[in-house]
Amino acid sequence: MSIALAMVVAITKDVRGIISASSAIKKATRSLQKVMFRPIVQPFLTRRTFTSSRTLAAAMTDTSSYKFNHTMLRVKDPQRSVKFYELLGMKLINKLENPDASFDLYFMAYDDPKAANHGKHWTDREGLIELTHNYESGTEKDDNYTVNNGNGKENRGFGHVCISVDHIQDACKRISDAGYSFQKRLEDGRMRSIAFALDPDNYWVEIISQNPVSETEGKKSDVATYRMNHTMIRVKDAEKSLKFYQDVMGMTLQRTSEQKEAGFTLYFLSYGPKAPEQSANGVNPIADREGILELTWNHGSESDPNVKYHNGNDEPQGFGHTCVSVDDLDVACKRFDDMKVSWKKRLTDGRMKNVAFILDPDNYWIEVIQNEKLKNRASW
Repeated sequence: MSIALAMVVAITKDVRGIISASSAIKKATRSLQKVMFRPIVQPFLTRRTFTSSRTLAAAMTDTSSYKFNHTMLRVKDPQRSVKFYELLGMKLINKLENPDASFDLYFMAYDDPKAANHGKHWTDREGLIELTHNYESGTEKDDNYTVNNGNGKENRGFGHVCISVDHIQDACKRISDAGYSFQKRLEDGRMRSIAFALDPDNYWVEIISQNPVSETEGKKSDVATYRMNHTMIRVKDAEKSLKFYQDVMGMTLQRTSEQKEAGFTLYFLSYGPKAPEQSANGVNPIADREGILELTWNHGSESDPNVKYHNGNDEPQGFGHTCVSVDDLDVACKRFDDMKVSWKKRLTDGRMKNVAFILDPDNYWIEVIQNEKLKNRASW
């Protein structure tokens, strides 16, 4: 071996030794870093990842975009029911047929040019009434079939839907002249500013005025100005229900009406901006709105073990559910899941993958659907 070649071999061995030593040092350093930082860094990263996931879910669903879409009522004869609600100015804007399950759904809403939600997709609206007809047993021909309207001495829960009108005297006269009955006429009792009509299944339909009653006598009513204002349900514990509908469902408490002498308080919640304390004409400031939920709390019921409200889905059936349409159904349901809601039907349960049902503190069902204007999902 030449001297030059020997020198190259020696240098190569030295370089390999240096590289080997360097690699060993790097490996030792990495091992030391793992030992030193794992107890601190790893839990920190885990917590940050979990929190970020929740924050991201919340950021991707905006409860201010939610809508109190509809209230579902089971009916004996859909033709009779549709005719009644058409008298009140509503229109059949959608019908979903389910022949495999032997039921049809009729969606009634105000849709004149003066309506609050004129021309919108049915999932992008508030103030709808869904009439559910189970026709397998031929309910419309069964003389013994009745629904539970929620206001009897037993099986109480759901109370009523409410229509606000322009001129209440003439509005009530139209209903009476058409042959329909009243639970309370305008002139009955001490409260002369509201009435309760009865639909063909004896569901209560409250009639309230958008204008001072003293100024509407003798004026002709225009059904194009009507609103499906609110839905009333009774609740056992007002504090629990208010927390649920505000914190979980994202609603805003618009108005409270305490009736101390009568022993009850009414809470009105909705999506959308907070209403003013007073309206320009002095009447209820939310009378001209749609998509309102009224919670009725009878004082003391929260501590009464005998008080349990009927959710309308146990026998005898009647009222079915309220429904909220959301901006992103998957993400909204993830948020509800993170908030530990009670589920009647998860989005992934069963064959119907486009609806979910959660339970409120009184076990009333709340359907959750996709607002199809914001994101196409079901195309119904």
